[in-house]
Amino acid sequence: MTALPLSCYIRTQNEARNITKVVKACLGVAAEVVVIDAGSTDGTPELAAAAGARVIHNDWPGNGFQKRIGEEACQYDWLLDIDGDEVITEALAADIRALFANGEPAHSVYEIKMIHAPPVGEPWWGFNPTWRRKLYDRRRYRMPEHRIWDQLDIGKSETVPALKGEILHYAFKDVEHVVAKYNGRSTARARDGKRKSKTDLTLRLWFGLPVYFLKQFLGRGLIRAGTYGLIFALCSAYMRWLRDAKMYEMILKEEETSKRLFQKVGV
Repeated sequence: MTALPLSCYIRTQNEARNITKVVKACLGVAAEVVVIDAGSTDGTPELAAAAGARVIHNDWPGNGFQKRIGEEACQYDWLLDIDGDEVITEALAADIRALFANGEPAHSVYEIKMIHAPPVGEPWWGFNPTWRRKLYDRRRYRMPEHRIWDQLDIGKSETVPALKGEILHYAFKDVEHVVAKYNGRSTARARDGKRKSKTDLTLRLWFGLPVYFLKQFLGRGLIRAGTYGLIFALCSAYMRWLRDAKMYEMILKEEETSKRLFQKVGV
C-alpha cells in the first residue's frame, strides 16, 4: 500500500509502553513519522527508531512549543498530530486514505474522535470521547507557541469535518500513573494557565470538587464504566481541584512577597 504525502509527528517522554504500536500504526498511513523525544530514559527513542520513525531530541519547552518543533521537522505540509500513547485504528487509517484518494483533502483541518482505552477492560467506545483537530495543513494552521495550550486555533468561519474512525488513547497504565500524571498536569496548568481571581479560586476550592466530579461521572458518562469509572472520575475531578489549590497558593505567596517588600521599603 502506497504511503500518503503526510507526515506524522509524535511527542514522547518515557512512552516505551506504547511507542512501537503507535509508530507502526502511523506508518500504515503516513509517509514519514517523526518522534520528538524530550529525554526519555526508558528506551523510547530506540524503540521508535526500530519501528521506523525518525527520532530527534528536544528538551521539553512546553506543550505547544514542542508541537511546533514537530511541525518544523516534518517533510510534508499535511500533518497528523499524535502523542506517544495514541494509536490510530484501521478505521481511521481508511478514512484518511479516502481523503487523499483524489489529491489533497478538500478542507484544511479535520477532527478526530479519541476513545479512552483503560488499563483493564475494553475501550470506552460508547462514552467519554474526546474530540481533537489532529489532521491539518500547516500552510493554513500552526500549533500555538504556548507552554500549556497545544490545540489548533480555528476560526469560527472554518468548517471542520469529523472523521468516522477513531484513535485509541492509552493514557494510563494504572491508578498510580493517573495520580502522578494529573499531579504534574495540575502544577503546569496552575503555573502557566490563565490566572483566576482569588475570589473565584476560593469559591472553587470550597464548592468545586463535587461539580468537577459530577461533570466527569455523569456528564461524560464514566458511570457506565462502573467502579473503574468512579475511580477515574474522582481522579480527574481532583486534578482540576488541585490546579485551583496550587493557583490559590501561588497568589498567597505572591501577596506575602509583595507585603514583605512593601514593609521593607516602608522601613
